[in-house]
Amino acid sequence: MTLLRLDRVTRTVQIPDAAPLTILDGVELTVEQKDRVSIVGRSGSGKSTLLNLLGLLDAPTSGEVFFDDRPLSTLSSGERDRMRGRDIGFIFQQFNLLAGRTAHENVMTPLLYATGRRFWRRSSIAADMLDRVGLGHRLTAMPEKLSGGEQQRVAIARALVRGPRLILADEPTGALDVETGTSVMGLLDEVARATDAALVTITHDPAIAALSSTHYLLDHGVLSPRSDLDGALHSEQVPAPQSGIA
Repeated sequence: MTLLRLDRVTRTVQIPDAAPLTILDGVELTVEQKDRVSIVGRSGSGKSTLLNLLGLLDAPTSGEVFFDDRPLSTLSSGERDRMRGRDIGFIFQQFNLLAGRTAHENVMTPLLYATGRRFWRRSSIAADMLDRVGLGHRLTAMPEKLSGGEQQRVAIARALVRGPRLILADEPTGALDVETGTSVMGLLDEVARATDAALVTITHDPAIAALSSTHYLLDHGVLSPRSDLDGALHSEQVPAPQSGIA
């Protein structure tokens, strides 16, 4: 089942007194349910712009983004917001936990926008999700009392508590040491498999990319499929940043 599709997507920005800058150029991407996809590119290759399109946060300059075979250009901003909140979970390098709130309160926050039983059961649902990521004993801990790995686990629990069908992980291990990062990626894959969610990981690290089954290289806004991780995705061959591209 096709969950997300980008069809000849471009994204350009207007530069004062200069020609428009092309950030993404003819991107084609299909993500099926349960897929494990990695997109590799260094800072400046267009990863952030692509993430915004995948997460329904932005619209392409040309081409089309489809979610559940629905072209997003036909949806209102409110419909896109509801679709994003219901079906997409975001995990970032910076954990973005709410200061002054416990791990339990952080994970419960997305459920404040739920309806029906999920809203009224938000406390128990959040506690169950924290237990699932191995933090059932840290419900009342404040973010500053948690290790980096624990904070990322809270962030994962918060992203997954509404049962998204698509998980977007943006440099999810960038702030962690190698051992903790590998553990976190294993946990993320395990929870995604349990819910049949698709997982798209955007990273500059070929070792993290290798954990996915399908791989792409983003090079100056051009997305191309790759199978030779030891070659095309090797760190020396990931393109250098290009000034002005985010």
